[in-house]
Amino acid sequence: MNDPTEPIREKAMTFPDVVEGMSCNQASFKIAKSSFLFIGPGAKGQGYKAMFKLDKSAPQARELATKEPDRYQMGSSAGWATVRFTAENPIPKTVWEKWLKESYSLCCK
Repeated sequence: MNDPTEPIREKAMTFPDVVEGMSCNQASFKIAKSSFLFIGPGAKGQGYKAMFKLDKSAPQARELATKEPDRYQMGSSAGWATVRFTAENPIPKTVWEKWLKESYSLCCK
């Protein structure tokens, strides 16, 4: 089966100074001590989950969470957006690329 997290992980590693680690059962991508992406298996081994730190894209994430609450969630104050997905229904590339870049840039401030 095709792992839909692989393109996201590969892109995260192209940013300068990124280190991949682990946090619980999720891969954690960070610069120094600040994480900008958590990605890995979903709850109870069902599908996959990714978390991005957002600012400017937070309204988009909230809108997606309203339309698809089982798939998208936006944290109340910390700015973390969670996406649940599968190989059959991956995160749209335009969304994860934008959110990944934004999350990385917030980590570097």
